[in-house]
Amino acid sequence: MSIPSSLLASESITFEGAIELTQSLLSFIDADRLLQADIEQAVAFLVKTQNGARGFFVTYLTDDRQEADRPSPGVVEALRSAPEIVAELLVKNLAMSAAMVVHHSRQQKEEMAADSARVQERSRNLIQMLQMPACQTIASQMLETLQNANGEYEEFFRRWGYDDEQKLAIGSAVRSAIG
Repeated sequence: MSIPSSLLASESITFEGAIELTQSLLSFIDADRLLQADIEQAVAFLVKTQNGARGFFVTYLTDDRQEADRPSPGVVEALRSAPEIVAELLVKNLAMSAAMVVHHSRQQKEEMAADSARVQERSRNLIQMLQMPACQTIASQMLETLQNANGEYEEFFRRWGYDDEQKLAIGSAVRSAIG
C-alpha cells in the first residue's frame, strides 16, 4: 500500500480544502486502506499549516466515526510534528466546545450539547495523549487569563463573548486536560 497523492495536503491548502481532504482521509482510515506510516504522513502534511490543521481538527473532532475516540499511533505522531499549531488549536477546541456545551444546554438542544461534549472529550483526550509542553503552556496562559480577566487569551474570550458560566466550564475543562 502506498498513500494516494490526493491525501497529501499542499502548503497552500485552504481551510475548505483541508476539510475535504480530511473527510477523504477518514474514509480511507475507516476502510482500513492505509498503513500507520501513511496516516502519519497525511496528517503531518495537513497540520503543518494553519489552514490544514484547522480543517483537520474541525473534521476529525466532529466526525461520527470512532477514529477520533481512539486516535491511531499515526495520527498521534503526526500531531506531535507541529506542536505550535496543534497545541493552540487543541486547547482552543477544548475551550470552545466546553463553552458550547453550556450554550446548547441552555437552549435545550441536547443533541448539539452532546456533540459539543464529544468534541470536548476528544480534545481533552488528545491533549493528554500528546503530552506536549506547548499544550501545557497554552492551557496555563488560558487559565491565567480566566483568573485575572486579562492576559494572553483576553481577546479570544472577548471575541467569542463567553459569559461567566461558560468561562467556568472552560476553566474546568482545561484544568482536567492538563491534570
